[in-house]
Amino acid sequence: MEQYEPDRPTPARPEPAGRGRRGGGAVLGRRSLLRAGAGGVFAAGALGALSACGIPAAGKTQGGTATEDHSAQEKTVNFSNWPEYIDVDDSGKHHPTLEAFTRRTGIQVKYTEDINDNNEFFGKIKPQLAAGQDTGRDIIVLTDWLAARVIRLGWVQKLDPANLPHAFARLAEQFRSPEWDPGHAYSYPWQGVSTVIAYNKKALDGIEVRSVSDLLDNARLKGRVGLLSEMRDSMGMTLLDMGKDPAKVTADDYDAAVARLQKAVDKGQIRRFTGNDYTSDLTKGDLAACLAWGGDVVQLKADNPDVGYLIPEAGYMVSTDCMLIPNKARHKTNAERLIDFFYEPEQAAALAAYANYVTPVDGVKPYLAKIDEAAADNPLIIPDKATAARSHAFRALGEKEEAAYEEKFAKLTGA
Repeated sequence: MEQYEPDRPTPARPEPAGRGRRGGGAVLGRRSLLRAGAGGVFAAGALGALSACGIPAAGKTQGGTATEDHSAQEKTVNFSNWPEYIDVDDSGKHHPTLEAFTRRTGIQVKYTEDINDNNEFFGKIKPQLAAGQDTGRDIIVLTDWLAARVIRLGWVQKLDPANLPHAFARLAEQFRSPEWDPGHAYSYPWQGVSTVIAYNKKALDGIEVRSVSDLLDNARLKGRVGLLSEMRDSMGMTLLDMGKDPAKVTADDYDAAVARLQKAVDKGQIRRFTGNDYTSDLTKGDLAACLAWGGDVVQLKADNPDVGYLIPEAGYMVSTDCMLIPNKARHKTNAERLIDFFYEPEQAAALAAYANYVTPVDGVKPYLAKIDEAAADNPLIIPDKATAARSHAFRALGEKEEAAYEEKFAKLTGA
């Protein structure tokens, strides 16, 4: 096997500044799809199905299982990701970073955009993982709550730090210590997803919005406020507004936050709970203000000067989409090398310029500035220390907690 030389990065070909990645259209990336949280179907149905089909409950197994690695003989890696979540060239047919990886290593990347929903994808690969079979994938990208679950189930492989020198050195501080994967033994972030307050200046017409309380209590906004259908985002932002830490949420805290939102629902303050479809209502002004995902806001602002955002003084929520290597993957070393490749700042910059979400890689700013100066200065893409310090994550939930929390949230939203 050829010697891997991580100190000799190959610069990715920069994309032009701006965001017209596909014919100048309003391409909304990973969150263009309804961002599936551990929704009611998963909590009430799939969790029960795990036990019913003989799969051990989460938390009762330890780590993944080692398997024979064919990386040296088979110069390939199979990568499953979400649509519109990696850099493309102007034709929309080629991925410059993946091609740079292949040129350097000789490893061909089979890149498949076959993850449209966390629950759906989990259902697709669950039977193979539970049976100890190869899924045909070497890297999968899952949102942190589901990444935590497959780690606890023992369905992903422990990473070899020797193959991840950039990832170990360059991982941004705010992503370094997830409680569900201490030391990132099994996962590394692909991108971070921030939840903030977005607004339409014209629709606000001078109304001041600075907090979640303003969204929920200002009568002048009645029927023109949107919250997210992702439990951890809407409940997390509400908990922060109430002075509670989502990383330490108790059942009583959660119930108090549900009651707070229920009051707003009952008086008609909230127009609706949405997935990514809030973007249309916000740009048209049907929503004056809403909870929103940072990557969407960056892109919407580029097209509509009336769209703005703010980070409440109480803080904001951040989740991560994470790269993991499933059990029985045939090309573990190749997969680790690709993971590490995206932690080289120039590759991370090319990705951030396209995706517009929070980069988990330190040292990206000067490289991103060469591609897009505005993106390099945007705290929703590269948070400064003060912004990063205000970020919060929802704590990992046990199986029964998750089912209970999701059931209460589903009743609140009418799901």
